[in-house]
Amino acid sequence: MAGCGKSVLAAETVRDYDFLQRCFSGGVHWVSVGKQDKAGLLMKLQNLCTRLDGDESFSQRLPLNIEEAKDRLRLLMLRKHPRSLLILDDVWDPWVLKAFDNQCQILLTTRDKSVTDSVMGPKYVVSVESCLGKEKGLEILSLFVNMKKADLPEQAHSIIKECKGSPLVVSLIGALLRDFPNRWEYYLRQLQNKQFKRIRKSSSYDYEALDEAMSISVEMLREDIKDYYTDLSIFQKDVKVPTKVLCVLWDMETEEVEDILQEFVNKSLLFCDRNGKSFCYHLHDLQVDFLTEKNRSQLQDLHKKIITQFQRYYQPHTLSSDQEDCMYWYSFLAYHMASANMHKELCALMFSLDWIKAKTELVGPAHLIHEFVEYRHILDEKDCAVCENFQEFLSLNGHLLGRQPFPNIVQLGLCEPETSEVYRQAKLQAKQEVDNGRLYLEWINKNIKHLSRLVVRPHTDAVYHACFSANGQRIASCGADKTLQVFKADTGEKLLEIKAHEDEVLCCAFSTDDKFIATCSVDKKVKIWNSMTGELVHTYDEHSEQINCCHFTNTSHHLLLATGASDCLLKLWDLNEKACRNTLFGHTNSVNHCRFSPDDKLLASCSADGTLKFWDVQSANEKKSINVKQFFLSSEEPQEDLEVIVKCCSWSSDASRIMVAAKNKVFLFDVHTSSLLAEIHTGHHSTIQYCDFSPCDILAVVALSHYCVELWNMDSCLKVADCRGHLSWVHCVMFSPDGSSFLTSSDDQTIRLWETKKVCENSVILLKQEIDVAFQENEVMVLAVDNTRRLQFINGKTGQIDYLTEAQASCCCFSPHLQLVAFGGNDGDIQILELLNNRIFQSSTGHKNTVRHLQFTADGKTLISSSDDSTIQVWNWQSEEYVFLQAHQETVKDFRLLKNSRLLSWSFDGTAKVWNITTGRLEKNFVCHQHTVLSCDISSDATKFSSTSADKTAKIWSFECLSPLHELRGHKGCVRCSVFSVDSTLLATGDDNGEIRIWNVSNGELLHLCAPIPVEEGAATHGGWVTDLCFSPDSKMLVSAGGYLKWWNAVTGESSQTFYTNGTNLRKIHVSPDFKTYVTVDNLGILYILRILE
Repeated sequence: MAGCGKSVLAAETVRDYDFLQRCFSGGVHWVSVGKQDKAGLLMKLQNLCTRLDGDESFSQRLPLNIEEAKDRLRLLMLRKHPRSLLILDDVWDPWVLKAFDNQCQILLTTRDKSVTDSVMGPKYVVSVESCLGKEKGLEILSLFVNMKKADLPEQAHSIIKECKGSPLVVSLIGALLRDFPNRWEYYLRQLQNKQFKRIRKSSSYDYEALDEAMSISVEMLREDIKDYYTDLSIFQKDVKVPTKVLCVLWDMETEEVEDILQEFVNKSLLFCDRNGKSFCYHLHDLQVDFLTEKNRSQLQDLHKKIITQFQRYYQPHTLSSDQEDCMYWYSFLAYHMASANMHKELCALMFSLDWIKAKTELVGPAHLIHEFVEYRHILDEKDCAVCENFQEFLSLNGHLLGRQPFPNIVQLGLCEPETSEVYRQAKLQAKQEVDNGRLYLEWINKNIKHLSRLVVRPHTDAVYHACFSANGQRIASCGADKTLQVFKADTGEKLLEIKAHEDEVLCCAFSTDDKFIATCSVDKKVKIWNSMTGELVHTYDEHSEQINCCHFTNTSHHLLLATGASDCLLKLWDLNEKACRNTLFGHTNSVNHCRFSPDDKLLASCSADGTLKFWDVQSANEKKSINVKQFFLSSEEPQEDLEVIVKCCSWSSDASRIMVAAKNKVFLFDVHTSSLLAEIHTGHHSTIQYCDFSPCDILAVVALSHYCVELWNMDSCLKVADCRGHLSWVHCVMFSPDGSSFLTSSDDQTIRLWETKKVCENSVILLKQEIDVAFQENEVMVLAVDNTRRLQFINGKTGQIDYLTEAQASCCCFSPHLQLVAFGGNDGDIQILELLNNRIFQSSTGHKNTVRHLQFTADGKTLISSSDDSTIQVWNWQSEEYVFLQAHQETVKDFRLLKNSRLLSWSFDGTAKVWNITTGRLEKNFVCHQHTVLSCDISSDATKFSSTSADKTAKIWSFECLSPLHELRGHKGCVRCSVFSVDSTLLATGDDNGEIRIWNVSNGELLHLCAPIPVEEGAATHGGWVTDLCFSPDSKMLVSAGGYLKWWNAVTGESSQTFYTNGTNLRKIHVSPDFKTYVTVDNLGILYILRILE
C-alpha cells in the first residue's frame, strides 16, 4: 500500500551505527527508484556508479547502456564496496530490479513483492501493514500533540477511523493539530463532511482519505505561502529538488526559501533531505498525484513560470557542474518546456550543439536521446529533418560522448554530412574558434550513405522483436506498447494491429506455414494468433516468470512451439493440445533465446547462466551443453565473479554449425564436436544484443548496443559492413528467408529493412592499410590496394578513383614525379606500372617471401624493397641490375634512404645497419636492442638516428659511433615509434600504452609526457598503441596516430585536438609538407583525408 511507511521503515533499519559497522562495513547506498523507463533507469545506474567510483579508478566514462551499467555496478560492489548494502526504494517493475541484481545484499521496498521473482538468491520478506491499527494511530497523534494517549479527546478515535489507517494521512492531520491543538472537532467534521470533493481523476493509488487530509492541510496554510505550495505541482515523482531551483523559481534568497519550505515540512506536506551543506526537497508520490489533479488547469502556466525564471538567471549551456542546481536543469529543462507548450523554446534548446555538449558532458547521451524520442512529436513540427540530424548525431557518437576526457563536440559535428544542421552549427563555431587559435579538421573525402530501404514506425514504444513470414512477404513485430503488428515487407502497409498482452511483448514468431503467429510477454503468457484475421487461437500460461523467446519448428507436418522464460525453463507446446507437451529443465538462470535446428531434431537454448544447451526434440532430454562463460575467464577475475549472459544463437542451414552471441563476442561452434571454430570480437565498448545467420551461411548480421548493426563474413571473420541509422538500442536483427534483405528493430520505435546486396556493395570496397600518399601543391594523391585486389589511384581533392590493375599486393609506392607506381606481393614479386597508360612494364622476382616496403630513389631509376625473407633488394629497373643487402638474421622491419647512396635498415634481430646501396657493402652494424627494433628515424641533418624497441626503451645514436648517445627510459610499454623534430632538437616517442614522450635530443632529458594514462578497463589513453608520429615544420606541434588521431602542443605537451575515426588501429599518418593535410586508413578500410580548417 502506498504511504504506509515502507521508506521510513527502510531508513530506520540502517540508523544503528554499530550494526552497520558489523554487517555492512562497505557502506549503505540508497537509490530512490520509482516508476522508470529505460532512460530513467540508465540515469539512476549511471549516478550510482559515479557515486561508487568517486575517484574514477574503474572508468572515466559513464556506462552507455543498462547492461554495461549493470556490469560496472557489479564490479564496483565486488571490488570497491564489498560488504555493502544497496537500498532500492519503491521498486515497481521486475526488469528494473534485475538491473541491480549483482549478488550484493539488497534491501528493497515495493508495493508488489512479486517483483523479486525476477532475481535469484535467498529472499526475506518483511510485510508492512497496509494500514495503522487504531492504537498505533492514536499513539502517533499523541506524539504530534504532545499528550498521553489516554488523555486524547474522543474525537481522536473518530479521526483515526476517517484516516483509514494511512500513516501519511495521520501525519498530515497530526501536523495540523500540533499547530492548532483545539481544533479536534473542526478537523473531524471536515473529514466527515467530505466538503473537499475527490479531485483525483486518475492516480497511481486509490486513496480518498488522502485527498481530504491534503485539502485540509493546504487550506490551513497561511495565505501568503499557499501559491508557493501550488508551484510544487510541476515537479516529478521521485525527484529531489535542490533549494537553488526554488530560489530561481521564486526569485528569493536561500534562507527565505528554506523558511517557506520548512513550514511545508512541519505540516508533512513536503519531505527534506540534507545534501552536504544544502537541502533537497521532494513530495510523496501520493502528494504529487494530489497536486497534479488539483491544479491541472494551471499546470501549463506553472511550467511556463519556471522556464521564464530560469531564462532570467541562466543561459542553458552556461550551467556549471559545480552549481548545486545544474543537474536538475539538465535533467528536466526540456520536460518543463514541453509541459509549458513552449515548442519554440524546446526546439531551440534541443537543436543546439551547445546544449548537447553541455548536457552530454555531464550525464552522457542516453537521456538526451530519450528526450528526442519523447518529444519527437513536438520537434518534428519545427523541422523533421533537423530533428533526425541531431538524433542521428547523438546515436552514432554516443560511444564517444560518454567518455572522459570529453571529446570536442564541434570536431565531431564537422564529420557529419554537409547538409546536416549539426554540421552547419559545428562549422560556424569552428570558424569562430579558429580565429582564436583553435585547431579544427575537415574530413575532405567523407562519404556518408544511408543504406536502409524501408523505415516503418508501427509501434508507439520500443520494438523488441520483428520477424519475417516464411514466404518473406509479411513482417510481424512486437514491443513495449503491448501490441502485435503485422505489415507488408515491401511497402510497410499495416495489415494487423492487435492489443496482444497485458504487459510488454518480448518476442513473436510466424509458424512455418504462415498460418499462426506466437507472442510471449512479461505477463507470463504465450498466445497463438491467426496471422490473417488476428483472431486469438490459444493462450498458455504455465510459465511462472516473464517469457523471453518463442520459436516454431521449421517443418509443418508436426508443428511445435518452444518458449524460454526467466523461470529458467524451456517448454514445448503442441498446438493441438491445451497444455505444455514437455518442460525442459537444466538452465540455472533466465533462458534468453531458443531456436530449432533446420531439421527440427535439436533445440538450442541460450541462458544468463553462461551456457548454450542442445536438447533432443523428440525425447525432450538435454543432449549436450557448451559453457560459453569459459571463453571470458581471465586470471584477474574468478569464475564465480564473472557474469556472462548468452544472448542468442543462430543455426547454419545444414545444422552443422551454430553461432552464439555473448557480451561483445560472437562464437561459431561445431554442433557435433562442440569445438570452437571461430571467434569475432566486435569492439570494446559494445554489447551484442542479437545475431542471425544468413541462409547462405556466409554472412551474419549482429546488433550492437551502440545503435549500430554490423555484417560479418563468418568464413573470413572480417567485417563486411556497418549499417547505421537507428537512433537507439537495436534489439533484433533477422534475415529474410532468401537472405536478400534483413530487418532491424530498435528502441527508437522503428523497424528498418536493408537490402543485403546493396549494403555489401556500398561497404565492401575497403582499403588495406598499406598506402602511399603524394602531396603536390593543393593536390593529394593516394595509392592503395583494396580488398578486392584492385590497385586504386585516388584523387583526394575530387574523390575520383581510377582502378589501375588487379594486384595481390602487400605494399605499394609512387615514383617521385608520379609517373610510375610499384607494388609488391605476397609471393615476393614486384611490378612497376606506368600511370599514364596503366601498363605494367617491369617485373622482378628477386624476393622469396612477402614484400613489406618499397621506395624509389630520388631520381626514380632505382627501386628498393624489403621482404620477410630478411633481405633488401636494390633494383635498377632500367638496367635490370640488382644488388642484395643480406646481413639481417630476421625480417627487415623497414628502411630509410640516406645521402650519398647510403641506406639505414632495422630488423626484428635487434640491429640497425648502414649500407652502401651501390656496392651492397655493409658499412656499419649497430646492435641497438635485445628485442626487435620497431622503428628508426633520422635527424634532418643526417648525423643522428633514433631506435625504439619492445624492450620499452628508445635510444639516440650518432652515425659516427656504435654506442648510443642517450638511452631513453620511462616508457611502461613497448616503444613503437619515434620521430625527430625538423630542427633536430626534439625527439618524440610513442608506446603501446598510448603514452607519448618528448625528449631533448642534446641531453636525453624528458621534456613532456603528452599522454598520462588514465586506463579505462584496459584501454589506453590513445585508444591503443601509438603507431606513428610527425612534427610540424616549426617543431611546435605534433600529430600522433593510434586508436585515433591526436594533435599536441609540443611546447606544453597538451592535447590540441582529437579526430575519432570510425575504426581504430591506425598504422601510419601521412602529413603534407605544410602540416595542413593528413591522410590515414583505419582498420575498417576507411580512407581519411583531413585538412586543417582555416
